[in-house]
Amino acid sequence: MAAIIAVFISLGISLGRAQAQTQAANGPQASPRPAQIDRNGVLILIRESLLALDQANKTGNYTVLRDLGSPAFQANTASRLSEIFAKQRNDSVDLSGVAVIDPQLTLLPQIEANGLLHMTGFFPSVPTQVNFDLAYAAVNGQWRLFGISVALGRTEPVAPIPPEAADAAHAPKPAPAAKPAPAPKPAPKP
Repeated sequence: MAAIIAVFISLGISLGRAQAQTQAANGPQASPRPAQIDRNGVLILIRESLLALDQANKTGNYTVLRDLGSPAFQANTASRLSEIFAKQRNDSVDLSGVAVIDPQLTLLPQIEANGLLHMTGFFPSVPTQVNFDLAYAAVNGQWRLFGISVALGRTEPVAPIPPEAADAAHAPKPAPAAKPAPAPKPAPKP
């Protein structure tokens, strides 16, 4: 079961809502298209974002994370970011492993209809996997953080419950058997 440790943030607007708002304002848009970015560029963006979040959580100083973001992301104050990430900071979540482990992408970098670069994936670390969903806005020829979501999940394999055990677990339980009445005690002899 994955524990959500961060929310997708940027003025409180999720990536899906941002896309819906853009489509409503501009009419139907083209579907997402693959981003023209090489592997190293992808690794830099992912690691830079997650390590900035990790350092902000460790120091309690969210100004650098905020300042690395797009203008929309910078609308969040450092104080607001501190509130948003308080749980993972208090839980002492350590994301530093993302510096040396290669991420596995579940959504390859794509340009959404609203122009955001979007990618999703995970770092397959043990015992806890780091899942991420990142969005970037183009600012002066650079991709700048627009939104970030991070969740932790278990990586050990979980065996399925055998059908017999699952059926037994959900089967109605038989009524308890009636207890036999206690045997009468012999009367004391006079």
